[in-house]
Amino acid sequence: MQVSIDGQRLWSSLMAMAEIGATPNGGSNRLALTLEDTAGRQQLIEWCADIGCHVRSDAVGNLFFRRPGTRDDLAPAAVGSHLDTQPKGGRFDGVLGVLAGLEVFRTLHDQQVVTERPLELIVWTNEEGSRFAPAMVASGTYAGVFTVEETLARQDEQGISFGQALEETGMKGSLPIGEPRLASFLELHIEQGPVLEEEALDIGVVTGVQGMRWFDLTIEGNAAHAGTTPMAYRHDALAAAARLIDRLYAIAATDTSGDSKVTFGCLEIDTPSRNVIPAQVTMTVDLRHVHDDQLDALEARFHGELDALVETFGVVVTRQRLWNSPVVAFNDHCIASIEQATRARGIAYRRMLSGAGHDAVYVARVTPTAMIFIPCRDGISHNEAEYSTPEQCALGTQVLCDALLFNANYLEATQ
Repeated sequence: MQVSIDGQRLWSSLMAMAEIGATPNGGSNRLALTLEDTAGRQQLIEWCADIGCHVRSDAVGNLFFRRPGTRDDLAPAAVGSHLDTQPKGGRFDGVLGVLAGLEVFRTLHDQQVVTERPLELIVWTNEEGSRFAPAMVASGTYAGVFTVEETLARQDEQGISFGQALEETGMKGSLPIGEPRLASFLELHIEQGPVLEEEALDIGVVTGVQGMRWFDLTIEGNAAHAGTTPMAYRHDALAAAARLIDRLYAIAATDTSGDSKVTFGCLEIDTPSRNVIPAQVTMTVDLRHVHDDQLDALEARFHGELDALVETFGVVVTRQRLWNSPVVAFNDHCIASIEQATRARGIAYRRMLSGAGHDAVYVARVTPTAMIFIPCRDGISHNEAEYSTPEQCALGTQVLCDALLFNANYLEATQ
């Protein structure tokens, strides 16, 4: 028997969640562990309670909603994502994966379908990393990449710690870190890129995630008068930063495969003034590649360019690698369950690698994992204009439902 989700109900849930922390231009602002994020979580808790699912949370605020199976002694088959957003984020990034899981649970409840394994719907805390860096820190804590103490000590720009914010929201729980152990994990997400739309495909079966490295960088020169200091005598921190940006962009641009990616997302001049040579610049650097050895090479070029700045501009450079996420290969069984669900409904799809980080990256270290992508308009994400159609959201949720049912009823899959 095929189980069919309710696409209209899914869309209504997405739009209702979008009203929490809504921005003027149709986006969402629910930074992790703020009042808005907490309100979104509370709404989900209420929706899940309506269908008899109880919630537990762990020491870093990850939420776990359980739907019993006929064999509750077995590890659960899980789905989920996150509800936090960028400061001016969209209505679908993360939230689709959570509310798709809710719709699956609602559908099974309505049709009185009980799976063999229990099911788990998970909301991971602070996936975006826009308030507490780095990204995916709570799923990383669940997977043992970060300690609880490290995570709780992380601070936002106002000096508020993760632990303090967690206490204020009331989302801190007693579930041991790393529990429950999962039999499998599937995450539905918008692609956040243009490939599916450009190729007129409905589903991306995600086989892994490219490697990523984040750096915080400070370049220190000397402040001096813009009119009286000859160019040859300057130690201009901003000029050094501009040279770094230009050189690294050129390196990435010469990679004809398109797999090298370099981004400078934040840049700040300390005490800027129109007629003062910048003395200090702080900036972030994001390096990505689909192969770890090539990412190593890209990082080596980055450090070489930094060393050259010291000699060329007479500046002092302080660098810190904040995050290192190796290339991830997802589980063959979970990939196959998604492909089987997609083919069974005659849906046009392709295998693809994710260019963005997701909680599935860390969960894959401790349980069989894979992801499903749907198209998003013009490939836009982390933007108020982010959009996927009701039909695209429903189709992705249907594939998620079918794959989850397979994983939950095939007892030998991950034992």
